[in-house]
Amino acid sequence: MKTLYYSHPDFLFHETGTGHPECADRLKSIALALESPVFSNLIRVSPPLGTEQQIRLVHPLFHVEAIRAAIPEQGEHYLDRDTVLSPGTEKAAFRAVGAVCDAVDKVMAGEVDNAFCAIRPPGHHAEPDLAMGFCLFNNVAIAASYARRHYNIDRIAIVDFDVHHGNGTQAVFYNQPNVLYASTHEMPNYPGTGYPKETGVGNIFNVPLAAGDTGVEFRKKYNTIILPELRKFKPELLLVSAGFDAHNDDPLSSIRLVEEDFGWLTQELMDIADSYCKNRIISALEGGYNLKALAASVAVHVNTLMGRL
Repeated sequence: MKTLYYSHPDFLFHETGTGHPECADRLKSIALALESPVFSNLIRVSPPLGTEQQIRLVHPLFHVEAIRAAIPEQGEHYLDRDTVLSPGTEKAAFRAVGAVCDAVDKVMAGEVDNAFCAIRPPGHHAEPDLAMGFCLFNNVAIAASYARRHYNIDRIAIVDFDVHHGNGTQAVFYNQPNVLYASTHEMPNYPGTGYPKETGVGNIFNVPLAAGDTGVEFRKKYNTIILPELRKFKPELLLVSAGFDAHNDDPLSSIRLVEEDFGWLTQELMDIADSYCKNRIISALEGGYNLKALAASVAVHVNTLMGRL
């Protein structure tokens, strides 16, 4: 497998303040883990800056302008109690969009099989006109919309295994039958959405997990609900909101997954991509706030994408 790894120093300059869980050290820990010789064949890419046109595939102009206007000249500015802007935020957010869209271009051109985008700020909580939950622009939703617009794809699937429900992604595609959104997430937990009854037009599959659930329940729910729905849908492109905060050691959840569970799911998604969409997977980082657990989980995820497990 040919796997791209997107990273850039700009992501480190989105500063969230002392003690904030969504910090630059997250990407530093991932970068260190991926320096291992095991990842010598990983294709390392510096992403371009995304464009306003790409962002506006999902977010209206007033949302983009409001984010820009709120960015401080120094220090941090809080949009809400969780979501922080700093002088380096605009470049980081635009480059995150650039990474996922460039990955779409490379994967759709057949230059590579798949990609992992180590980006921040994350995106899956960002609704079209609302930044929240550490998220400003919805990176994965933009990637899906970009792929539909530029490559005329009929069926795109988004799998979100972050421990928090991707309310933003669900909101973007709630009435769009050509995009399947499937999420496992802890309930109750932030942001309070993601009930099984939220089904869109039959394209939304919310599969809650309970506090204390382990890989046994996680795998069972994928095997009985999400993976069969993906096979029925037959996606032409598979996007992943890769949040690793369902790990047993993560401070923001009570789910008890371990690295092997993320590796298992990655392999299952690769099997589906092999069957239906020419191996095309693009994975974008969402959550994961214990640095050691995050680095180890991403290493297993990327190693699996590379076809090593």
